[in-house]
Amino acid sequence: MLNIHNLSVSFGGTYLFEEVTFRLGAGDRVGLVGKNGAGKSTMLKILSGDIAPDSGVIATEKEVRIGFLRQDIDFVKGRTVLDEAYQAFEEIKASEKKIDDINHQLATRTDYESESYSKLIEDLSDHTHHYEILGGYNYVGDTEKILLGLGFKREDFIKLTDTFSGGWRMRIELAKLLLQNNDVLLLDEPTNHLDIESIIWLESFLRNYPGVVIIVSHDKMFLDNVTNRTIEISLGKIYDFNKPYTQYLDLRHEIREKQLATQKNQEKKIEQTEKLIEKFRAKASKASMAQSLIKKLDKVERIEVDEDDNSVMSISFPVSITPGRVVVEAEHVTKKYGDKTILKDINLLVERGSKIAFVGQNGQGKSTLIKAITKDIDYEGTIKLGHNVQLGYFAQNQAEYLNGEITLLETMENAATDTNRMKVRDMLGAFLFRGDDVEKKVKVLSGGERNRLALCKLLLQPINVLVMDEPTNHLDIKSKNVLKVALQKFEGTLLLVSHDRDFLQGMANTVYEFKDQKIREYLGDINFYLEQRNLQNMREVEKKDPVVKETTKVAPKQPVSYEDQKKNKTLQNRLSKIEGQIQELEKEIQKDDRALAEHPEKLMGDASFFSAYEKKKKDLDALMEEWEIVQEEMENA
Repeated sequence: MLNIHNLSVSFGGTYLFEEVTFRLGAGDRVGLVGKNGAGKSTMLKILSGDIAPDSGVIATEKEVRIGFLRQDIDFVKGRTVLDEAYQAFEEIKASEKKIDDINHQLATRTDYESESYSKLIEDLSDHTHHYEILGGYNYVGDTEKILLGLGFKREDFIKLTDTFSGGWRMRIELAKLLLQNNDVLLLDEPTNHLDIESIIWLESFLRNYPGVVIIVSHDKMFLDNVTNRTIEISLGKIYDFNKPYTQYLDLRHEIREKQLATQKNQEKKIEQTEKLIEKFRAKASKASMAQSLIKKLDKVERIEVDEDDNSVMSISFPVSITPGRVVVEAEHVTKKYGDKTILKDINLLVERGSKIAFVGQNGQGKSTLIKAITKDIDYEGTIKLGHNVQLGYFAQNQAEYLNGEITLLETMENAATDTNRMKVRDMLGAFLFRGDDVEKKVKVLSGGERNRLALCKLLLQPINVLVMDEPTNHLDIKSKNVLKVALQKFEGTLLLVSHDRDFLQGMANTVYEFKDQKIREYLGDINFYLEQRNLQNMREVEKKDPVVKETTKVAPKQPVSYEDQKKNKTLQNRLSKIEGQIQELEKEIQKDDRALAEHPEKLMGDASFFSAYEKKKKDLDALMEEWEIVQEEMENA
């Protein structure tokens, strides 16, 4: 379907990629991955025809239709959501207009016996048949199905696109693209503006897409669930394997290890041959043998090991000072935008050291509550920050607050204080902005690079509470992993809004679900939240509880009460504590056993050693009994 041959693109004398070749056929669902700035979006623009490569050829079959989800979109004002979505059906709408024109003429003309009137009837039949072939009788239903799948409600269909945020407009653009029946779909960060439910709907849609799909995404779980092939752009080359992302990483690591081993063996043989050459050169009788070995060595094809770009940003969030026990206390918080109530009578208590995730559909109030906590918006009710709280806030559109007309260095120096101004170059270096990079203007940075700069700037202020709204948008996978580790090590309090399921794993110890103007607390991590909702996947979060069929004899599970949740969590914490104590005691006893085996004569007469040794054993037995009791309590619960 698409043949890419010897494609090269360079900027300022440096190649993004050089002479890359690959082929794309129907059924290929490709994850196009690489670090920020590697050239992924550029590759999509070349494949779509938006820009031309420096050299190389892209050959396509005749009449291949390519659809491209760009990051920048521009809608015509005055159209409703449905009107805009219907723009996907240009040919159908044109055919519809012709049929309407003919019907109007047939209704108003009276020359029923004329030849031109008979011709109109024939034309109507032809156009109606063509309209049917194009799918004219199905497009309205298809449009509604896809808009609903992407999170719109029926009452949204008649609203003007001007009233929606950029994220929701991006969804309309995505809906248009999915409705066009393109042969090739180019999707640049399609999940950035989607909630979890819509992401899972899109996964299901793309898995069944018959054409070619090329996805630039930093959502590892999304790539694993959709793609069957991975193309990585790294250091000007591409690495292409018919595997989803995670399997590709394992395979590429395995291949690289084999290359290293083979290269090592080859270098050993070359070294031995070079020693023989030096030895034979010294003797006239062996000179011909030396020349033969030299020729043989010249013909050896040296094994090269795939280069790997392992540069990642270095990040940690040090806690400034210890705040009071209560960090945030919200009471009866209500927020309306015009006649629309987003949050109603919300109560929330956040204690020091909590790690909290906010989940739920877009528009349910997650970012609104965050903005209320950070005093960015007005609201009804009260929100108090605790004693000594120093808030660090990363907004969903944080990168947009950066001044594009100044340099990276100026951005940091303007935000720095007298105590950390001397460190800004080192900080920029830790975030992979090195050398002349710091003199670039912010406006030339990619989306991921801007997010990195915004994170770097955040570290200039003292923090003990981190509030982060979609911090992973535009970050590449390696940078996301570094950020995740930094947040897991952060000893302060974390409030996190994210739709990235992989990123949320192991991140929070409490989850709040936002739905229908309310919030609901789950005392556990994301996995605990999913279990309590009796879900197979995150899509079911927004669905109603299934109705039990009359034929089934199995009663539906009863929802777990808040008190039972709390009791279960307490038992889990107690069990974890006991297991930790058992592990420590077993290590100490093993250490004592080794000491007895190595120095029996020294310890045999040491009464205090044996007394402590026996006590540890008794304590271990007691802990094992306690573990059994708690385990039994959990099973009964």
